[in-house]
Amino acid sequence: MPYLTNIVARRIQWGECDPAGIVFYPRYFEIFDAATTAMFSAATGLTKYQMFEAYKFAGYPMVDTRARFLVPCRFGDDVTVETAMSEAKRSSFNITHRLKKDGALAVEAFETRVWVGRDPADASKIKSQPIPSEVIAKLSIP
Repeated sequence: MPYLTNIVARRIQWGECDPAGIVFYPRYFEIFDAATTAMFSAATGLTKYQMFEAYKFAGYPMVDTRARFLVPCRFGDDVTVETAMSEAKRSSFNITHRLKKDGALAVEAFETRVWVGRDPADASKIKSQPIPSEVIAKLSIP
């Protein structure tokens, strides 16, 4: 099933870079986390906080990730991040991010996340729960 691709344009900030002015690799994962939330917001029309209320969930923590770093990005570079769900299961889903600089693929990342709610047996814990069909429908391309 094809899913919505959300595109975010942004400028690389100094705080994301090492002393040489090149993006410090863990910062890409912060960028991708924000891009995942932007994708859900674009699809649902809700902020993440509003999604907590609307869908009674506790988030979508990452359980697996990897990335390929192809072209370095530097302070001041304008980049785009293309984010799309590539697969949805009962409670887990896969996301692909494609960060581009000057139209060239600079970083490609893959994530597996799990839709979670508070554990009914112990509210201090989280537990996987089914992704609402309404959310999947809003992310799907007819």
